[in-house]
Amino acid sequence: MITKMFTEFVNSERSGGFVLLICTILSLILANSAIGEGYLHFWHQEMGFETSAIRLRYSIEHWVNDGLMAIFFLLVGLEIERELYIGELSTVKNALLPVFAAIGGMLVPAAIHFLLNKDTATQSGFGIPMATDIAFALGILSLLGNRVPVSLKIFLTAFAIIDDLGAILVIAIFYTKAFSFFYFGLAMAILGLLFIMNRLKIHKIYLYIIPGIAMWYCMMQSGVHATISGILLAFALPFGNGDETTSSYRMQHILHKPVAFIVLPVFALANTGVSIHANWYEQLFSPNSLGILLGLIVGKPLGVFLFSYSAVKFGIGNLPADINWRHIMGVAILGGIGFTMSIFITLLAFDNGDTTIESKIAIFLSSCIAGLLGYLYLYFLARKITAGVPSSR
Repeated sequence: MITKMFTEFVNSERSGGFVLLICTILSLILANSAIGEGYLHFWHQEMGFETSAIRLRYSIEHWVNDGLMAIFFLLVGLEIERELYIGELSTVKNALLPVFAAIGGMLVPAAIHFLLNKDTATQSGFGIPMATDIAFALGILSLLGNRVPVSLKIFLTAFAIIDDLGAILVIAIFYTKAFSFFYFGLAMAILGLLFIMNRLKIHKIYLYIIPGIAMWYCMMQSGVHATISGILLAFALPFGNGDETTSSYRMQHILHKPVAFIVLPVFALANTGVSIHANWYEQLFSPNSLGILLGLIVGKPLGVFLFSYSAVKFGIGNLPADINWRHIMGVAILGGIGFTMSIFITLLAFDNGDTTIESKIAIFLSSCIAGLLGYLYLYFLARKITAGVPSSR
């Protein structure tokens, strides 16, 4: 069953993907123009306030990556929750195919990067090629219109959501730096309060948002990345039966367009402004860049396809009746569009500015290649099917 909320999610992600692309191109143009230095400096200006007890003064880039992106993670958490309760992941048989696809799509790219960068300064970048950018991937898939089955869009959305969750766990476990038990304990106490409110059937959204902001601050001070608080808040909001009257539904409905048309575009403007030097292509042969390129372009489709195929052949998951293995390979290739989450993990993995720029260039290039290859593959596949060429399951 295609729910109204799923349709709204797909539409906002698809449209947002195009806006994200425009902002990325604009950011690259500005960063490499005559005003490039001023443009990059703007994002490093500090704003906020600081007292002896509270520090809330950070660069604009920091506010975007730790503040606005917490809202993005809140929306991702709400979508994960909905899929688990009443969506594509609500039954074991339906859930296991995208679950296995996501696991393969995380493990194989991460392994490729790790093997190429083991015992080097860039080893920590193994998480960069793990996640799929839902907005861009759905945006490209939507260009094919009704040439692709709806169940293929559901499959792509499901496995992309799951590997986003996997990336979030990787961030929480591997990219936490200095850790404060005191602030983490406060964050967990606030989370406990939110769950108690949930059990007491308190449904006013603002009563969750205010403690949620406090949890965000405590999480940021604890050393665990502040955006994790967005996921935690999502699961604390009352879900009920998931209809239009519930807090979870209303919050998800409120966030769709602001995240697609404000949060992610601003993230792109703040983080994709890369000053490209004349010899930029030489960096593509470094172990880190090769790990990202091969991880996203080769590892992602290989992992998604092989793990999906294994799940079906061993009777663990079901392949939807209206799609075949060639369809699965097409979306597996699109899974190599890392972009948002890949850039996000890059910022956590590396402190070195040159390595960060090198990684972003590799992410741009591999995401563009994966998007183009995925689109062309599915386009010509659709033409063959329309022409009556037999499809193999």
